[in-house]
Amino acid sequence: MREPSTKSFNDTQIQLTGKLFRGLGDPNRLRILEYLIEKERNVGELVALLGAPQGRVSNHLACLRWCGFVTTERKGRFLYYKVADERIVKVIELAKSLMADHAEHIYSCTRITF
Repeated sequence: MREPSTKSFNDTQIQLTGKLFRGLGDPNRLRILEYLIEKERNVGELVALLGAPQGRVSNHLACLRWCGFVTTERKGRFLYYKVADERIVKVIELAKSLMADHAEHIYSCTRITF
């Protein structure tokens, strides 16, 4: 077991970190980020890819934008979304790596449900 770090989070940092993970905890927001990692896209493209209502996709994009995970750029009549911070790509890659190693345990966890 690892010893506690001397640079422990304070209560506010713990709360904010939890909020960060809740922001990433929605499968649709993760799908949106996956699509935006591939290339920048507009809302219509994301609606088609997700098969979700435009309002719901826009709401997820607003959350991701508010948190600083995505940014926008206007091109003609359309607003295009793209990943704002490359570290989010690393977070998702790390999550995939962890999932590969622990998928069976995560899937069978009864404390956290889909």
